Amino acid sequence: MPAASSRALWKGAISFGLVHIPVALYSATADSGIDFDWIDRRSMDPVGYQRINKKTGKPIDKDDIVKGIEQENGSYVVLSEDEIAGAYPRSTQTIDIEAFVPATDIPFVYLERPYYLAPAAKGSKVYALLRETLAKKQLIGIARFVLHSKQHLAALVPSGPALVLNTLRWEAEVRTLDGLDLPPEGTRQAGVSAKEVEMAGRLVDDMAGAWKPADYTDSFRDRILALVQEKRDAGKLEDVSRPGEEPREGESAEIIDLTELLQRSLRRGGGGAASTKPAAKSSAKTAAKKKASTGSSASAKKAPAKSASRSSAAKAPARKRA
Repeated sequence: MPAASSRALWKGAISFGLVHIPVALYSATADSGIDFDWIDRRSMDPVGYQRINKKTGKPIDKDDIVKGIEQENGSYVVLSEDEIAGAYPRSTQTIDIEAFVPATDIPFVYLERPYYLAPAAKGSKVYALLRETLAKKQLIGIARFVLHSKQHLAALVPSGPALVLNTLRWEAEVRTLDGLDLPPEGTRQAGVSAKEVEMAGRLVDDMAGAWKPADYTDSFRDRILALVQEKRDAGKLEDVSRPGEEPREGESAEIIDLTELLQRSLRRGGGGAASTKPAAKSSAKTAAKKKASTGSSASAKKAPAKSASRSSAAKAPARKRA
């Protein structure tokens, strides 16, 4: 787990009623993804991008670019930089709590990005008072604040010794369940028998345990880093093999009898997922060997297709993230 960030992203205050709590905002997450840079295989030079006119394919100067929003008929409404700047919310340097609601009232689909809040300017006592009050009453605060000229809706949540500010999606950003073919709620309405419910409960109990985040890692990231280290140690810094695709258990299976599925799961003790790991590891090694045996001729065949796709792109990012 990465160490806490020492750089505050924002400084201001939590505000509700007449209460004013000075705080600093810190990132609660760290990006651990893999960055793949585009490199010209002929010279190992970095590959950038150009702003081009999609119709003519010719480069365009930055000063000739304006911002517009496409309409239903394909036309655009163009907005000036001053008009866009005028629409930005006014930064008040406050986290304005507008309501307190039960923590269970917010569905997971609304949760977006967490931040840590730490007291600042001798605000520790009132910070602790708010944290303990929310924890005791099992409530969270619903607030608005402005970060990087963008207004956010957020939940203020007590979490151990800290207050966590978790940004929320706006209602307009969350899709409804309308149109999804979902079974009705309730066992009887869904046609589930009491025996099936009992067996499902036993299976869940067998697999239940404490949340241990260290038990779950990004296998793709681990394999790529291992491949990179292996090639560094061998002095091969120009080519990185792609790992084999990890097989997924039961990908094409069709479950007909729920009772039989539950019985099979109970007999296996709920640990079936772990049995796929050795096969996945073997698959990755086989794929790496097969890639190495093909040598540079395979990469030469693939290069033109990749090059063509870049030249046709209107605006491609200079970095690709896994």
